[in-house]
Amino acid sequence: MKVLSVASEVFPLIKTGGLADVAGALPIALKPYGVETRTLIPGYPAVMKAIRDPVVCLEFTDLLGEQATVLEVEHGGISFLVLDAPAYYTRTGGPYVDAMGKDYPDNWRRFAALSLAGAEIAAGRLPGWQPDLVHAHDWQSALVPVYMRYYPTPELPSVLTIHNIAFQGQFGPSIFPGLRLPAHAFSVEGVEYYGDVGFLKGGLQTAHALTTVSPSYAEEILTPEFGMGLEGVIASRANSLHGIVNGIDDHIWNPATDAMIAQTYSAATLKDRAVNRERVIAHFGLDHDDGPIFCVVSRLTWQKGMDLLAGIASEIVHMGGKLAILGAGDAALEGALFAAAGRHRGRVGVSAGYNEPMSHIMQGGCDAIIIPSRFEPCGLTQLYGLRYGCLPIVARTGGLNDTIIDANHAALQAKVATGIQFSPVTAEGLLQAMRRAMHLFQDRKVWTQMQKQGMKSDVSWGRSAERYAALYSSLVSRGA
Repeated sequence: MKVLSVASEVFPLIKTGGLADVAGALPIALKPYGVETRTLIPGYPAVMKAIRDPVVCLEFTDLLGEQATVLEVEHGGISFLVLDAPAYYTRTGGPYVDAMGKDYPDNWRRFAALSLAGAEIAAGRLPGWQPDLVHAHDWQSALVPVYMRYYPTPELPSVLTIHNIAFQGQFGPSIFPGLRLPAHAFSVEGVEYYGDVGFLKGGLQTAHALTTVSPSYAEEILTPEFGMGLEGVIASRANSLHGIVNGIDDHIWNPATDAMIAQTYSAATLKDRAVNRERVIAHFGLDHDDGPIFCVVSRLTWQKGMDLLAGIASEIVHMGGKLAILGAGDAALEGALFAAAGRHRGRVGVSAGYNEPMSHIMQGGCDAIIIPSRFEPCGLTQLYGLRYGCLPIVARTGGLNDTIIDANHAALQAKVATGIQFSPVTAEGLLQAMRRAMHLFQDRKVWTQMQKQGMKSDVSWGRSAERYAALYSSLVSRGA
């Protein structure tokens, strides 16, 4: 089966979040199921710099007003189709925002162009390769099934994955003519959304199947609390909605072989984590004592509950814990966490920005990872935590709920607990979870058993890839 995947970021070429990890790992995980994937990605400067010996396979003289070339290249075990369109993607900032953190004003055109290129490839424009199915990811490629629906081209089955419904790609109606869609596409059945143009909304209406990145999130987005205004659209497509939990690349994230950590280890050699712990202490300027180190590797945003953590940082310190925080995000939240570090030198350390090697070392050396998200479609850091014996302390929502077994009395008695869940998602709820963690940490036999149980968890892509392959097959066999 031949699948065209379309995504705005893919690890290892370009990454700002979990979408890149999923878009990079899934094609590799699908190979054993007879699925051949080619992944279309924008030719950002970082992408163009990383690829070697690309082959020109398709040219557009007028891709929504600009010239573009599709380059074929293999990188990191993935077959890429890179959309080289300098007018759209050669920018000095990131994939979505400029150097000042502001959205590029032409993001609608940049990602409409990506979607249109995907639809053209789906229609057979790529010499010698015709996909059987198209898989689009999030709002940036959600117009692929829209173009496939409204353009006079053969319509293939399509899947749209919602990684985070909070990001919808909503733009004013004035952009509609620039999309070059027929007039009747600006309707409730198409891209019209409360008078605006909704990229994600259009994809939800036109894709043959919808997936989310965990079963719980699939249920949550049917409600006003989590649906972000699209719950009605999703409810109308409920029979086509599938919740498939993400996995992780367990070759990259493997404490026994990870070259990024200071000392490799296994469940049988947990004492070797001490070397990584020392590296964390040195990097964050923390005190040398036996108190637990709680880490955070996250975007520092309201969604991720970072205001809740900032609000109880002093209480964590007073209980004897230490905090190591890696991330970037809202200026006010960054400031609040840096202020906590200033008040509690040696007990709270903050490192701003994205640091992939340090994120591995933190999972390999800290005692627990805190993930107090108000909503979390799937989450990957808790899966890394399980794999590395860094116990997850998580809000009871979305994929966090689906992947962590709470250390309640029954789970502890059965020796199946892998972390701590809490609700409601409030400062008091998080504080209570931290009290539970401190109490459990005092019994090192119980804590070690939880670490080992978490490390036994199957967090790979195996079962999830099997579900995706089955979904693809069902759509192709019935002609969508």
